[in-house]
Amino acid sequence: MLTRMPDDSEASRVPVELTGVPETLLWNLYHRAVATRGPKPLLQDPEAVEVVGRLDHRFDALDGGDAQRSAEWHAMRVRTFDAEVRRFLDARPGGTVVALGEGLETQFHRVDDGRVRWVSIDLPETIALRRRVLPEGPRQRTLEFSATDPEWPRHVGATDPVLITAQGLLMYFPLDEVASLIERCAHRFPGQALVFDATSGWMRAARARNDAQRTDRSSAEWLWSNNAAVRSRLAALPGVAALRRLPTAYGRSPLFGRAFPTLRRLPVLGKRLPDFHAPVFRLDFTG
Repeated sequence: MLTRMPDDSEASRVPVELTGVPETLLWNLYHRAVATRGPKPLLQDPEAVEVVGRLDHRFDALDGGDAQRSAEWHAMRVRTFDAEVRRFLDARPGGTVVALGEGLETQFHRVDDGRVRWVSIDLPETIALRRRVLPEGPRQRTLEFSATDPEWPRHVGATDPVLITAQGLLMYFPLDEVASLIERCAHRFPGQALVFDATSGWMRAARARNDAQRTDRSSAEWLWSNNAAVRSRLAALPGVAALRRLPTAYGRSPLFGRAFPTLRRLPVLGKRLPDFHAPVFRLDFTG
């Protein structure tokens, strides 16, 4: 765990100067911290709480007073990703996790089995901030690239067991760029897999309505959302063997902890329910 730093002095806090897509990492970090606090935490992520305390930023303005609800569905997504990474590490001890656009994600600390090798891919300004508050350990490595840069795959061993993750990222890129990224990964890492999330159409529409009324959000836009046409396109890309949706971790509220999990098990109704969170998918590459 990170060494705790004092958070009661403005002078000790790290300034944040991010815009656009990199700025969205603050939203993710904040909600992991919110989900960790309280008597019944949805996550065990003390590193996120600590980093929030170290940054000079008005995190309480991110949600307009609705942090708990946002934190719940965000924790569901995070726990779904964590479960898939743990499955990979159980099957391939000492494997490599490549985290695209990792931002200030603290997943390494949540899933570390003592052997995993971790590669973070992100933009220089984001990495500069990350290194100040989340210093690398001996099994961690950072590469300064955009996730869609064709160069970064050449810096990861092609014969190693690899799981690529893209959490809260791909929806900010045009779908054509996402498709090209997937094709490159399939070519470079045959037999491996990519885990990613995709905002639902309901979420994208709700955010557009909300953003029209607020000026305190990041200017980054979600450029596409999960639907049958998108899934079919990605599943048909060269080098892709299969695309499947991963089981979503449960929440704790009556809605996400009981009602929706129960309704989704129903044969007909379950398939028609809208997604009020970002579903997580796994793409397996041909070997």
